[in-house]
Amino acid sequence: MPGEVEDVENRGVKDRASQSYSSSSYVIEDSEAQWTSWLVPMVVVANVGVFLVVMFVNNCPKHNSRIEGKCEARFLGRFSFQPLKENPLFGPSSSTLEKMGALDWAKVVHKHQGWRLFTCIWLHAGAIHLVANMLSLVFIGIRIEQQFGFVRVGIIYMLSGFGGSILSSLFIRKNISVGASGALFGLLGAMLSELITNWTIYTNKVAALLTLLVIIAINLGIGILPHVDNFAHIGGFLTGFLIGFVLMPRPRFGWLEQPNIPARVNVKSKYKAYQYMLWLLSLVLLIVGFTVALVMLFRGENGNDHCRWCHYLSCVPTSRWHCEEN
Repeated sequence: MPGEVEDVENRGVKDRASQSYSSSSYVIEDSEAQWTSWLVPMVVVANVGVFLVVMFVNNCPKHNSRIEGKCEARFLGRFSFQPLKENPLFGPSSSTLEKMGALDWAKVVHKHQGWRLFTCIWLHAGAIHLVANMLSLVFIGIRIEQQFGFVRVGIIYMLSGFGGSILSSLFIRKNISVGASGALFGLLGAMLSELITNWTIYTNKVAALLTLLVIIAINLGIGILPHVDNFAHIGGFLTGFLIGFVLMPRPRFGWLEQPNIPARVNVKSKYKAYQYMLWLLSLVLLIVGFTVALVMLFRGENGNDHCRWCHYLSCVPTSRWHCEEN
């Protein structure tokens, strides 16, 4: 199985997250039109395309030895999957993923391959991993893009994936990691901060908040299972949560109805005071957080040395499995 693989199921993130986002009954003002979602579908197509390229390069029939077992779905030719004993997610080998840009602490730090912090976001351990993540992206991302546009969604997606990769590298050194789960958790985090910063303009706000918190808790809880890179989830979630306060505050109700700019001179400010405070605090935390984390990473520091219990956030050992085997 390919190293530390991000959560391949993302249970509960899909339709329930979308429902919780719309259940708050926010009424868009007439002058605030919805965007047409095109970025999220393109990201899905790009991820599928990258997976096909990886499988083409993997070429199981040529590179797989008889000792490892026969390739799965051999009728696919060079696109056939590695033996299930090696990769139960119906995908390529670990060596292929590593060659194509999987996140590897040693290569990032010692070989100065920082680009892996981005490329790993576009790789998936197998067809099951890919389908689960892309379904989650469609259910979550399209609605957010319709509300806030492709620029903000694109920024949240990429920076959240980057933040997840950084935190993963700080705490995981022995295994590789791939997947878009960090970016997806960033969208969940942005949904939560958007609800908080625009709290006063929502109805059914408490129900929406509780639903979203339960979904987030369940999916982060799944991350304590073996073979799941929960540090990427947590890093992505925290990054998206902070970015949401910066990019997703909505103007005061009625602001968009002002007929012209001069008429707004004597009107209250566009945003409320607490929105400005959250915006400034989140921006500072983002800048400081990324700076400190990157300095620690490229100095070769181990996050576990600064947090002795943090390894439990990614895997909790039980009688059924040992985390050292991940």
